[in-house]
Amino acid sequence: METTFEKTGATTGRLEFTIDQETVQKGLDKTFKKVQKSLNVPGFRKGRVPRRIFNQMYGEAALYEDTLNDLLPAAYSKAVQEADIEPVAQPNIDIKSVEKNQDWELIAEVTLKPEVELGQYKEIEVAKQDRNVSEEDVDAALNRRRESLAELTIKEDAAEEGDTVVIDYEGFVGDEAFEGGKGENHSLVLGSNSFIPGFEDQLVGVKAGDEKDVTVTFPEEYHSDELAGKEAVFKVKVHEVKVKELPELDDEFVKDLDEDVETVDELKEKIRKELEESKTTAADDARDDEAIRKAVENAKIEEIPHEMAHEEVHRQMDMFLNNLKQQGISPEMYYQMTNSTEEDLHKQFEGDAEFNVRTNLVLEAIVAAENLDATEEDMEKEISDLAGQYNMPEDQVRSVLSPDLLNRDISLKKAIDLITSTAKETLEAAEESDEA
Repeated sequence: METTFEKTGATTGRLEFTIDQETVQKGLDKTFKKVQKSLNVPGFRKGRVPRRIFNQMYGEAALYEDTLNDLLPAAYSKAVQEADIEPVAQPNIDIKSVEKNQDWELIAEVTLKPEVELGQYKEIEVAKQDRNVSEEDVDAALNRRRESLAELTIKEDAAEEGDTVVIDYEGFVGDEAFEGGKGENHSLVLGSNSFIPGFEDQLVGVKAGDEKDVTVTFPEEYHSDELAGKEAVFKVKVHEVKVKELPELDDEFVKDLDEDVETVDELKEKIRKELEESKTTAADDARDDEAIRKAVENAKIEEIPHEMAHEEVHRQMDMFLNNLKQQGISPEMYYQMTNSTEEDLHKQFEGDAEFNVRTNLVLEAIVAAENLDATEEDMEKEISDLAGQYNMPEDQVRSVLSPDLLNRDISLKKAIDLITSTAKETLEAAEESDEA
């Protein structure tokens, strides 16, 4: 096989290769045997037409297309290997020459994996992360638990922010009621900002039995074009005003709240430990994310092929939809529930696709630079961990995951660990925020 390759752009190239005549002849013979079985020619039994007669009637060129389709995958793969290139998409193949008794000559326009010039990826300086849990943090978490068990009781006094009002309402633009602007016995928490801006503020001070006109202006960006930017009047009738009553914070309450504690102090200490664990995890994640982001930004990649970003979008979509299927939700159900389409989901993942591709390319380049290939011990541990995680026999895990896939996943994890384990929290958070 003769192979030549020439770059035509940052991530494109022209690959010319041949299929030698011996291989072509074997391919033509194989194609003819397939065709021969279905030939009906007067004077010959079905499937017995000689090659010479076929060539006289149809010409040998009639076999070329099927033969080329049969030979092309292996020939292209071999040419790629000889040219030592790494295509990332299906090539566009053109025929240069398919002459009789000559090597067939082909041209492939290929999209290549981008070259990565690594920048700094070890000992990257990142913002300091807050891992301290204050007394205020503990009290706030404790109050959230109290609020989750709070009861609403009828209030005779005027409504205040934080109270719940039970109302009927109907909205009008001019003298006409508009669609979707009516509700009955609706419970509204004042200050929740769940209604149009200004609506809840005007109900502060109302009492049960009051009727009030509430005048608001719909935002210019409102989802309904018919209402956007327009003034409306809502006729409101107040049925009830309710106030949230929190349970007393005493030892009896905490026993009901958590069977593992006996006193308020014990509950506070348990909450503190939980907050410390979650805050440490969040801080570590933030540090790691920033270090990886900076390692990617420090690298130079001239161009990301559209095909790679497109493939990443579909990979993310497949993962997302597969997760939904495990919850018993089909793609059709999801689109119906969210009033969206496959195109909407595609756009949702487009934003991060290029950065994800860049990240993978940088991690792969670090793997190569640091020789981070997985060892046999690494792979056995990964198989054991996955078997335990998914409650599967190890042999079944081996049958699902190829050694190449395991090696790639473990190697990328090693690259991530190299970046994150050497990162230094030296920058002040405010300074880092300004930089960003």
